[in-house]
Amino acid sequence: MRILIADDNELVRRGVAEILSTLADCDVCGEASNGLEAFQKAREMRPDLVILDISMPCTNGLGAARLFRRELPEIKILIMSHHDPVQLLPNILEAGADSCVDKFRIATDLPEIIKSLLAAQQGSTG
Repeated sequence: MRILIADDNELVRRGVAEILSTLADCDVCGEASNGLEAFQKAREMRPDLVILDISMPCTNGLGAARLFRRELPEIKILIMSHHDPVQLLPNILEAGADSCVDKFRIATDLPEIIKSLLAAQQGSTG
């Protein structure tokens, strides 16, 4: 699974990339510091999954998710936030994202979420 990470904090991007490096079948193909940059890079790179921070400059994660759904509907979208994802879930799903993760639990929750998205991807192509 090719993954693009978008967060305005470089340390968060590095941390997410480090977590993903421990997972089989995951390859970080690029990084972006805002939603618009993520969308532009995704148009070129065609990742399988984009991980978007909900709060970024230019275009936030929800705005970027809407762009992805409209223009690149085949790409899976995972929103990460330091706010409670359960409370944000209706807005996240309305924007077209496939899942969400709490930044405070990213080290423990992200691998499982990625595995479930990978299994779903393999199930739809196999």
